[in-house]
Amino acid sequence: MKKTIIAQTLFGLFSTLVLVGGQVHSAVAATSSLEVSELNAEGTLLAQGELLTEETQSSLKQWMPELLKKINQLPEVQAQIARQQQAELAIAAADRAIYNPDLGLNYQNADTDTYSLGLSQTLDWGDKRGVATRFAQLEAQILLADIQLERSQMLAERLLALAEQAQSNKALTFAEQQLRFTQAQLNIAEQRFAAGDLSDVELQLLKLELASNTADYALAEQAALVADGKVIELLGVDKLGFREFIPEIGQWVTQMNPKVDLPALTSAHQQVLLAKANAMKVKADTAADPTINLGVEKEGDDNKFGVGVAIPLQVRNNYSELQAVADKGIAIAEQNYLARERVLTAKQAQFTNALPRLLARYQDWRERVAASGSKAAKSLSELWRSGDVSTSEYLQSRRQLAASYLVGLNLETAIYQSWLTWMGDSGQLLPMIDTLADASVGKSRSTSSTHAVPAK
Repeated sequence: MKKTIIAQTLFGLFSTLVLVGGQVHSAVAATSSLEVSELNAEGTLLAQGELLTEETQSSLKQWMPELLKKINQLPEVQAQIARQQQAELAIAAADRAIYNPDLGLNYQNADTDTYSLGLSQTLDWGDKRGVATRFAQLEAQILLADIQLERSQMLAERLLALAEQAQSNKALTFAEQQLRFTQAQLNIAEQRFAAGDLSDVELQLLKLELASNTADYALAEQAALVADGKVIELLGVDKLGFREFIPEIGQWVTQMNPKVDLPALTSAHQQVLLAKANAMKVKADTAADPTINLGVEKEGDDNKFGVGVAIPLQVRNNYSELQAVADKGIAIAEQNYLARERVLTAKQAQFTNALPRLLARYQDWRERVAASGSKAAKSLSELWRSGDVSTSEYLQSRRQLAASYLVGLNLETAIYQSWLTWMGDSGQLLPMIDTLADASVGKSRSTSSTHAVPAK
C-alpha cells in the first residue's frame, strides 16, 4: 500500500516540476505556509505552460534580430564582407580588355633621314576577356555560396551555445532549489529527531543527501560557467535575449521536404561549372591571337604606309596537354560533387530519422506529466512527516524525480543539437531565420543581414 501511495505521489510531484518549462520550484516545503505558496506558484506556472508555444513564437522574432546584429558585428563577418568586395573587384578586373595597343617611334640618321611611326594591336580572337569574366563570376558565386554556408554554421553554433547556456541555467536553478529544499527538510528532520520521531540513521541519510545536493550544485554551477564562457567567446557578451523554440522545430519537422535542394551543395555544383569554365579558359588562353600592325614612314621625300598581320604558329607546342589537364579537372569536380552529395544525403537520412524520434520522446515526456496533481508534492512530504514513508524511500523517490527532470533537459539539448547542427551544415538555417527576421524588421533589413553579405 505504501509503495502504491509513493508511486502516485511521485508521479504527481514529477508532473508539477517538469511542466514549468525550466523554472523549477521546490516540490515540498519546510512549513505549511511555504507549501501553500509553492503550490500556488506551481498552479500559475502550469497555466503559463499552456501558452508556451505562442509565447515562444513571438519571442523568437523579438530576440533573433538582436542576435543577427551581434553576428554582423563580428570580425569574421567583416572579413567575409572584404572577401565579397574583393570578388567584385576581380570581376571588374576580368572584364577589362586583354591587350593594349603598342606605339612605336623610329628615327634613322643616314644620307637620307628616315622617320617611322607604327601602331600594333593584338586582337582577342579567342575571347579571353569573355571567358575570364565568366570565370571570375563563377568564383564570386562560389565565394558567396561558401560565405552563406559559413554564416549558417556560425549562426547554428551561436544558437546552440545560447541553448546550452539556457539548459545549464535550468539545471543550476534546479540544483540550487534541490539544495535549499533538502536543507529545509533536514531542519524538520532534526526537530523530529529531537522529539524522538526519527532515528539517527535516517537523520544521517538526510545529511548525506544534503552533501550530495551540495556537490550537484557545485557541478551545475561549473557547467553554467563553462556555458557562459562559450557564449562570451562566440558573441562577446555573457547574456543575450533567448527563449526556447522547440515548438518551431517541431513545426518545421512536420513541414520539411526531404527532396529540397540543399544550399550546402550550391558551392560544389558551381565548382563543376568552374571546372568547365577553366577548360574554356585554357582553350582561350592558348588560342593564337593575331596582331595587326599599321605603320607610316618618311624616307627623304618619299612617304610610305604599311599594313601587317602577325599570327602565332602553334607548331612546336599546341597546348593539348594543358587542355587534357583542364578536362580532367571537370571529372574531378563532378566526383567531388557526388561525394559531397552522398555525405549530405547520409546526414539528412540520419537527421530525418533521429529528430522526429527525439521530438516524439520529448512529447511523451511532457504528456506523461500533463495531468499534474498539484497536491501531490504536499502529500509526499506529509507522508514522510507522518511516518507513512520511510526516509530512505522518500529520498529514493526524490532522486528518481530529479533524474527524470534532468532527462527532460537532456532531451531538449539533444533536440537543439540535432536540429541546429543539420540546419547549419546543410545551409538551410539562414533562409528560415530570414523569414522570421522579415516578419520582425522588414524585407530590406533582413536581406542585408542574412541572405546577402551585409554591406558596411
